Amino acid sequence: MRDDSPNSWEARADAHSFYGFTDLPSIAERGTVVLTHGEGPYVVDVHGRKYLDSNSGLWNMVAGFDHKGMAEAAKAQYDRFPGYHSLFGRMSDQTVMLSEKLIEVSPFKRGKVFYTNSGSEANDTMVKMLWFLGRSEGKPERRKILTRKNGYHGVTAVAASMTGKPYNEVFGLPLDGFIHLTCPHYWREGRKGETEAEFTARMGKELEDVIEREGADTIAAFVAEPVMGAGGVIPPSEGYFKTVAPILKKHGIPLVADEVITGFGRTGSDWGCQAYDFMPDAIISSKNLTAGYFPMGAVILGPELSDRLQAAVEEVEEFPHGFTASGHPVGCAVALKAIEVIMEGSDGAAPLIDNVRTLTPKFEAEMARLAKHPHIGEARGKGLMGALEAVKDKATKTPFDGDLSVSERIANTCTDHGLICRPLGQAVVLCPAFVMTEPQMDEMFQKLEAALNKVFEEIV
Repeated sequence: MRDDSPNSWEARADAHSFYGFTDLPSIAERGTVVLTHGEGPYVVDVHGRKYLDSNSGLWNMVAGFDHKGMAEAAKAQYDRFPGYHSLFGRMSDQTVMLSEKLIEVSPFKRGKVFYTNSGSEANDTMVKMLWFLGRSEGKPERRKILTRKNGYHGVTAVAASMTGKPYNEVFGLPLDGFIHLTCPHYWREGRKGETEAEFTARMGKELEDVIEREGADTIAAFVAEPVMGAGGVIPPSEGYFKTVAPILKKHGIPLVADEVITGFGRTGSDWGCQAYDFMPDAIISSKNLTAGYFPMGAVILGPELSDRLQAAVEEVEEFPHGFTASGHPVGCAVALKAIEVIMEGSDGAAPLIDNVRTLTPKFEAEMARLAKHPHIGEARGKGLMGALEAVKDKATKTPFDGDLSVSERIANTCTDHGLICRPLGQAVVLCPAFVMTEPQMDEMFQKLEAALNKVFEEIV
């Protein structure tokens, strides 16, 4: 519980911090958890309390909170060349090497990379690239962006417009031209008596109808997460991308994979598009790109978009866009180390993606076990990302009254038990670090189950 003494960490946080994406009633009752350091997948607060963070920070601290190799890579680059940009024909050697490495490990045979400081900025940049391209190719009306309800693409004005979450209404968003299609969540969005194959076909028909209604020449791209992350870990229905990708290709509409969460191993595949066997025209990357050790995002362009954008830029001499810290040398050095640690193996240790694949069957089995609870309507996920959806009535999928904030209560109870998890809608989300061990996974599910039992006993 919160400490209200004048000089407490909780009081100091309240006095000078403006909270984002934070449940204020919980803060008022419980106070801010102020952290000092981490140990593997655990974090420790100012009072010495230790928490197993089952959300890897914010999906991204996959190498844990004290990975020696990651920290050393940053320190070495700070000593060597602590900061620069990638504008005006100048960039660091680390930036050049990272671009080479990203194309090497991407699904693309060739391509180009543009750096940002976050996934939000990378999505924003992608849209500006597409708008730039449309005007350059004589189609300035090609500006509309198709995404899906419940999809999350960031918080800048453009990225928030792409995000299909109702909370953006408080900003007067989305901007014009951002169109949100149905969320491909068969369990929740499927009609009575509709098979999953029929649902997927309906999603394809909806896409065709929207393209016909809006006009293919007005649509700049379709942007989709392979697995919706902040929407509540929602995998697509069976065959979804196999259905929508050919439709987009037929109409000449680029398919952009937002892999901010799914990229670099989260699903058990290198990339989420590989997990669902489709080839995008561009990939948006962040989070695992640096394993959370540096703020960085990237737009990874496939060969066709690379060639078209290069030709367009040559017509006007420059692409007038960039950030002070684009391609930051320390960030690039950290990203190179993260790719090594996650995908290749480092300092005698096996690649962390191997541990993702090893732990996934146990993770899935534990999720399925908890799904048997009478008030868990669905367990869903892919690789080491999953969600448990709380329901009042399992047979009818009826959710709890929104005023109960059931997922927030579960998350707060987990915190009381020394476990950090994330409430999203009426679901509780887990996305553990890739360094997690089997005993730590047992601890995670034991604490989560205890919290579920306690909350459901109180509210049912």
